[in-house]
Parts: sequence; C-alpha cells; structure tokens
Amino acid sequence: MTPVDRPRPLSASDDVLGVALVVPRQGPAGIFGPACELCARLAADEVNAAGGVLGRELRLVTVDGGAPPRLVADEVAALVAAGIVRGVTGWHISSVRQALAPRIARRVPYVYTALYEGGEDTAGVYLTSETPEGQLRPAMRLLAAERRVRRWYVVGNDYIWPRRTARAAHAYARESGGRICGESYLPLGTEDFAAALRGVERQAADAVLMLLVGSDAVRFNRAFAAAGLDGACLRLSTLMDENMLLASGPDATRGLSATAGFFGALATADTLDFHGRWAARFGLGAPAPSALGESCYEGVLLLAALLNRAGSWSVPAIEGAVGEVAWEGARGLLRLTGRHARQRIYLAEADGLDFAVTADLDGWSGPPERP
Repeated sequence: MTPVDRPRPLSASDDVLGVALVVPRQGPAGIFGPACELCARLAADEVNAAGGVLGRELRLVTVDGGAPPRLVADEVAALVAAGIVRGVTGWHISSVRQALAPRIARRVPYVYTALYEGGEDTAGVYLTSETPEGQLRPAMRLLAAERRVRRWYVVGNDYIWPRRTARAAHAYARESGGRICGESYLPLGTEDFAAALRGVERQAADAVLMLLVGSDAVRFNRAFAAAGLDGACLRLSTLMDENMLLASGPDATRGLSATAGFFGALATADTLDFHGRWAARFGLGAPAPSALGESCYEGVLLLAALLNRAGSWSVPAIEGAVGEVAWEGARGLLRLTGRHARQRIYLAEADGLDFAVTADLDGWSGPPERP
C-alpha cells in the first residue's frame, strides 16, 4: 500500500470514513481482483453521491487479499488500530477470513462478500454471498433430476472452503439417490491435474464438482477438455465467472455449469440498470463485473447501510440495528437473515465465453424426491 492510498486517521471533525477493501491482487484469485476493485469503487461512488456514510465521504483503502492470510490480517488490524479504517469488506478466500475475523470483527463491522462454506457467526461479521445449502444443494438436485447425475467426483483446492463444501455435498448427493465416488484436493496454484483427471475417468463420474479458485479452475478446465472428458462428464462449479470462462477458452467450457446469485446474462431490471451504470463509469473495455466482482458492490452497499442505520461504526450499535437493514443493488432488494443475506440463486450453463442462465433454483430447495 502506498502513502497515497492511505487516508489519515479519523477524528470527530473529519469528513472522510475509511473502509478497508480486501481483494486479491495475486495468486489464483487475482484473475478476478480487478473486477472486485472496480465494483467496490462504483458502489463507493454511488454511496458518496447519495450523501456518504454518517455524513462523511466513504474512502476505500485497498489491501491485497491474495497475500498469506496472517499478513493480510496483520495489515488490516494495523489499519483498524490506527483509526485509518472504520469498516472492512471485500472478496477473499475463507482462510483469510478465518485469520482476519478474530483480529477485527468485534472492533469494526466486517462485511464478507465471498461465497463460502457456511457457519460464520462471529459478532460484527456480515455475509452477502452464497453458501452450499442455498447454492450447491439445489443445483445438485436439479442435475440429478434433469441430467441423471448420480456419480459425483470432487476436485478442489486443499483448504477449508472446498473440504467443508464437499462434506455437505456428500449429503446432497445422497438426497437424490447419488454419491460422491471420489475426491482430489490440490494446493492453491496447482498446474498438474493428471492424477485428478485419472480419478474422474477411473470412477466413471457423471459430473465433477469443481471447488477450485480462479486460475486453478481455468487450468483444470483446459486439462479436462484436453483429456477428452468433456464429452462424457459434466462439470458444476460454485465459483466460476465470465472472466474465468474467457481465460479458459471456448474449447474448454463444454458441459460446464455454474451456480451463483448473479450472472452478467441475467436480464432483470436491477442487473440491466447495474450494467448500464458500469459501462458508463468504466467503459466497454473493463473486465466483466461477474458474480465475484459484483459481490464487492453489494458489500460496500451493505456496509454503508449498516453504518447509516446504526448511526455509528460501533459493532454493538450495529448488532442492535441489523434486523432493520435492507439495501438495493444489482441482485435486487436484499435483507439480512441473522447475519447472512438471503437472495435468489441461479444455475447457468457455459455457452462458449459467456453464460446462459437456465434455471432459478428457488424451486429446487424443497424436500427431495427419490428418482
């Protein structure tokens, strides 16, 4: 972080309120870091145009969430201790959240925007994105019913989000008369997927559940297609965006589906309005906002709504007001249930370098029916 990025500490008379934006600038997730930053900037501009936060200008202080988790936590905690930021938001992997939340969450509000494994309930942590129960479970049910998927093979990175999500996936597969027939977990930054691909082929999987981050998923898509597996085996990802499709290439996306609360291809009034403001602000050459980047737009809006509703950045004050908070973004009008946002989730199929939304998954979240 350069001195020009860092606002001075706040005092009672200051007209600026600093917010740490923790997004990846390196590592596998760095592929969608630019979209995260631009989406957060758009939200901050709109918040400020509407009067700011607590009567002050909201100013983002970017922290590289792709650095080792302990270093990210150290940097953000130092910003909080110095009074430079009064809130934290952004997309970063669960290992970073687990390192960061105990350090700052009860001192300032922390809005976490990444899809994750579920279960976070630390006071002062608020979550805008998808969890397996609402995102993965209905998608697996639909693919079992409509595509006859019974045998799932998990390929994921080796950390908490993939492993806990896969644990839930075992139950979801059984609900629809299927099972997880194999699992491979690989370090972040993996380039060799040969062993995982052999496992998929050996187990005669109907579908691969991809729990890979960013450029790891891109390389897996290419290797999967090069091995000829895309002709017989589907892929489902809960972390796949338009930027990753573009990087994978059109020959590597056949049979690939993704599930999320936002896709660029959605044609709702809210998403169309968002895309219009995005293009007007950043131009047609900007990276696709995508579900991952757009989550940071929602995160800034929620953080502003929490502070303005509570009239304070104090976590106890916000906890007392959280049940009354609502905000409207590209995903429509959202509210918190507990500390989690409730939202519609969609299934989309890759169509070359873009997604085609094929289902609203709300109808697939009820009691399962055996095939």
